[in-house]
Amino acid sequence: MPSLEEPQESGTNQLVAPEPEHCPGPESQQAGQGDACQTCPNKEICASAPKGPDPDIPAITERLADVKHKILVLSGKGGVGKSTLTGLLAHAFANNPDSTVGVLDLDLTGPSMPKMMGVESETIHISSAGWSPVYVLDNLSLMSIQFMLPNRDDAIIWRGAKKNGLIKQFLRDVDWGDLDFLLCDTPPGTSDEHLSVVQLLKESGIDGAVVVTTPQEVALLDVRREIQFCVKTGIKILGLVENMSGFVCPNCTFESQIFQATTGGGRALAKEMGIPFLGSVPLDPRIGMACDYGESFFDSFPDSPACKALKGVVRGLASQLKLDHERVMPDEEP
Repeated sequence: MPSLEEPQESGTNQLVAPEPEHCPGPESQQAGQGDACQTCPNKEICASAPKGPDPDIPAITERLADVKHKILVLSGKGGVGKSTLTGLLAHAFANNPDSTVGVLDLDLTGPSMPKMMGVESETIHISSAGWSPVYVLDNLSLMSIQFMLPNRDDAIIWRGAKKNGLIKQFLRDVDWGDLDFLLCDTPPGTSDEHLSVVQLLKESGIDGAVVVTTPQEVALLDVRREIQFCVKTGIKILGLVENMSGFVCPNCTFESQIFQATTGGGRALAKEMGIPFLGSVPLDPRIGMACDYGESFFDSFPDSPACKALKGVVRGLASQLKLDHERVMPDEEP
């Protein structure tokens, strides 16, 4: 099993203090010279560090050459169900036996995908081809830092450089094989993990991002920032998903609005920002139960209103990727 002591940023010396706000980055041409650098303890280290493109990017591009579609799942807000949606999308794509799907868990300090996928006790194996991802199904694989932890509840207390180093290893060393879809589950915000994956995948190409929100304005505020992050870094937004948009009682089918859309919710935000709206997914307690037990929600509760809404999201995402949505997610038979 790979060691958590291995990841390091190649080409840079170890920083002696956390990066300050507005840090240009140690590999930037402005490293050690910007306004934010003047009082930073890392100033001399960054000024003397090698500049220019990361030498590992060509290796990453070659490794991912057989991955057809790379999709980021983002949200500026925590707790909106981003990882849950990633798992649901993965199972939805994998429902087609002709599709191969990979999930990369980039939430390094809060990895939850192994639990949701029912493979929490698995470990990583290394072969001559690289790190082997853990297979959830014959056509669905997963890579996560959780598989590298000695104990399930161990905390990951890392600064940016070490996080970046592991993300680079995930992209460079994991032997995904031929994939139709690689879904990258990211932590909340717009920090190290997001910048690293965007920079490292720039040459191999990112198809775009799915942005997740909940209806209330408190969530929308942070999601607006995430959308601006995509604009500034040149990531195409494939669409916005409003999660937890209502609660449908499984007994009487009455729908209650748990999180009030006081400013119009996700649909209004998508219209305001000029991005596609992929759909609204209602709350269903059985989604949480399926995640806790590591089961496919689509297989366990196909008649749920949330399941039907998620299928609509998948079809919309397929259309944004210019794929035949009938092949990716066939319509319900009448």
